[in-house]
Amino acid sequence: MTRYALTIEYDGRPFMGWQRQAHGATVQQTLEDAVFAMTGERVAVHAAGRTDAGVHALAMRAHLDLAADVVPFRLMEALNALARPAPVAILACEAVTDDWHARFSCLGRAYAYRIVNRRAPLTVGNGLAWQVPQPLDATAMAEGAATLVGRHDFTTFRSAHCQADSPLRTLDRLDVARDGDAVVVRAAARSFLHHQVRSMVGCLALVGMGRWTRDDLRLALEARDRARLGLNAPPDGLYFVSATY
Repeated sequence: MTRYALTIEYDGRPFMGWQRQAHGATVQQTLEDAVFAMTGERVAVHAAGRTDAGVHALAMRAHLDLAADVVPFRLMEALNALARPAPVAILACEAVTDDWHARFSCLGRAYAYRIVNRRAPLTVGNGLAWQVPQPLDATAMAEGAATLVGRHDFTTFRSAHCQADSPLRTLDRLDVARDGDAVVVRAAARSFLHHQVRSMVGCLALVGMGRWTRDDLRLALEARDRARLGLNAPPDGLYFVSATY
């Protein structure tokens, strides 16, 4: 039995998320079906993070175990061919030790959220970014983001369906920067709660619009109450960027 580590890029628009579902296509199912078509083995592909419906990945890490002895490059090429036409690509594949686990060995995860701040409709970027037509003050958003960095109870920014044992998380990074009509929010932590990044981005957007102040953001955090959330950003602009081991 050999364990293979994968680096995966995908467009989340046609998927119900990473995890296999009974009611729609998922990234996990696409890859597991491709492995079966190649080897005849039914395997589980474990990821560093379980992205939601419509969320994208630039370099998701995952692993699988195969009884067949396959050269990593051949496995990568075969999965890329067999996953078509689904928008999933294996960027890298390597054999790893049996104790390496995509999820449990992960020491940190990074996400980026892309906002397009313009009035004109999105065309090529439709589904790949969140369009906010109101002017956004990226500097105010960055100042608000600093309020959330560190170890906190993120109950306010946690989905009601989150299955994590604790709402406590240490947010290592939350940066906001403007590049033309794009405003990009970058977040990094060992782990995140369900919808945490989207919830933080939604509230930062309220700060950027002038509807919330930095103090409003701080009070929402301190309330530890999901009902105090101002806005949950849509999945379109969220990208899993990297995992650290």
